[in-house]
Amino acid sequence: MDSKTLQASAHRIALTLPFTEHCWPFGPEHDVFKVCGKIFMMTTTAHGRPMVTIKAEPQKSLLNQQIYPSIEPGYHMNKKHWISVFAGNEIDESLLAFLIQESWDRVVDGLPRKDQKRLRP
Repeated sequence: MDSKTLQASAHRIALTLPFTEHCWPFGPEHDVFKVCGKIFMMTTTAHGRPMVTIKAEPQKSLLNQQIYPSIEPGYHMNKKHWISVFAGNEIDESLLAFLIQESWDRVVDGLPRKDQKRLRP
């Protein structure tokens, strides 16, 4: 997946998830996606490299970093709980959708039960 497609696909995928809010709390160059006020994905460009940063379970994060050269510890985030995905031949839309869904699920799992029931029909 190339750089342009990476962020466009991530935006489209994130906006299909229930109750997703797209905002710019850190400025127009940082697209932020939230559920119930909690961030599950951000897109930006750093050092000329477009990226998608998402929450990840720590063990899966380490495994994905070993398998996919385009997945690195979260840029400017907690390296244990966030990963950054960059453009690369091994990154495709289905992998990106899977990672974004896992990030959304991880955030929702941390919410109170009443909110979880409302968000997951």
